[in-house]
Amino acid sequence: MSVEQILILGVNHKTAPVEVREKLAFPDIEVPLAMLGEVPDCEEFCFISTCNRVEVIFTSSDPERTVRHIRSFLFAASNLSEEKAIEYTYLHQGNEAITHLYRVASSLDSMVVGEPQILGQLKNAYREASERNCTGVILNRLIHKAFSAAKRVRSETNIGSSAVSISYAAVQLAKKIFGDLKNKKVLLAGAGEMAELAAEHLLSQGCTEVIVANRTLENAVKLAKRFKGKAVGLNELHDQLELVDIMVSSTGAPDLILRKNDVQPLMRRRRNRPLFFIDIAVPRDLDPKLNNIDNVYLYDVDDLSQVVEINKSERHNEAAKAERIILDESLKFLGWLGNMALAPTIADLRRKAEEIRQAEMARTLAGLDLSAKEAKAIDKLTSSIINKVLHNPILHLKEDCHQSNKQMKLDMIRRFFALDPRK
Repeated sequence: MSVEQILILGVNHKTAPVEVREKLAFPDIEVPLAMLGEVPDCEEFCFISTCNRVEVIFTSSDPERTVRHIRSFLFAASNLSEEKAIEYTYLHQGNEAITHLYRVASSLDSMVVGEPQILGQLKNAYREASERNCTGVILNRLIHKAFSAAKRVRSETNIGSSAVSISYAAVQLAKKIFGDLKNKKVLLAGAGEMAELAAEHLLSQGCTEVIVANRTLENAVKLAKRFKGKAVGLNELHDQLELVDIMVSSTGAPDLILRKNDVQPLMRRRRNRPLFFIDIAVPRDLDPKLNNIDNVYLYDVDDLSQVVEINKSERHNEAAKAERIILDESLKFLGWLGNMALAPTIADLRRKAEEIRQAEMARTLAGLDLSAKEAKAIDKLTSSIINKVLHNPILHLKEDCHQSNKQMKLDMIRRFFALDPRK
């Protein structure tokens, strides 16, 4: 396979605002994987969807055609024109795709550089794809090596020590509103990983009580128990908002769970005590119009980018080290891929030489009366001659060189040794 047949098509926080990204969210991973299986010439594929990105990693024998179909599939429910879809998406091919994937896995392409969540999300996406036989030899190797690159970045740099997670960035914004988070009460809407991380950070900053509201009460109870908090159903959300200072929402609901008209009368009962909303869900959970209410502060995932500047210079230095690791790992994969491309030609070369040897041996020995020992000696001799004759051509093929030169070598060897039958 040519490296140019490896591609990544996606949308992230750099190319599209949250109102576009939320239209591309797929709550059930089975749906996109099933649909990608129907895309023409999409041979291997993996689908990843997070708050900040939606990407398809795939291989194709007809990249241009496959890209068109995948882009149409991603934006099918968005009501956006093809021109807008092209504007919001990015396409990486060949070496660029490999480097991009390794940067994503290593959290160099995240909104908050160094945050650890993306690697776990990529691992989950890969597991779902591999369990459904959506990946093959190429993507299995590529994605596993992305995990290895991320592990090296974590162990050989300090990029994680000076980074902030999305949840921690939300906490920093809360401190800007309240100044001090001691004795503040927190309501978590949603009981997933993001809500859990937010609770950890908030409690470490002095918050004293955590209330977990979730559609599935059992999940709310589990999370609340961990933080010695209280669990309620999502239908009790309005009542709990009277009691808390901060609400972090990450439910994954398909529509808004709280609107301006729900909160406005609530503020009168709260006597206008400040209420801070952090919406880290995609699609968004909270009505953007909440910001129009006095003493109500709402931030979504795009607003969190303001916090990314924390420890910027240190992260920049560590990111430079990480980029060198990624370059090294990318070159290793390209070497493996190049050898994969060589294997069929080397096998064909050995097969043809062996067929010629066997045919000549049969013709020559047919008229001779040789002992088994003599026949074996001749067989060994001719086999050794063939190996020595092929040694330099095979060595020439395996020499490190640019991908285009490697393909030229392959074509030359196949032509010189007539490995492809004339049509």
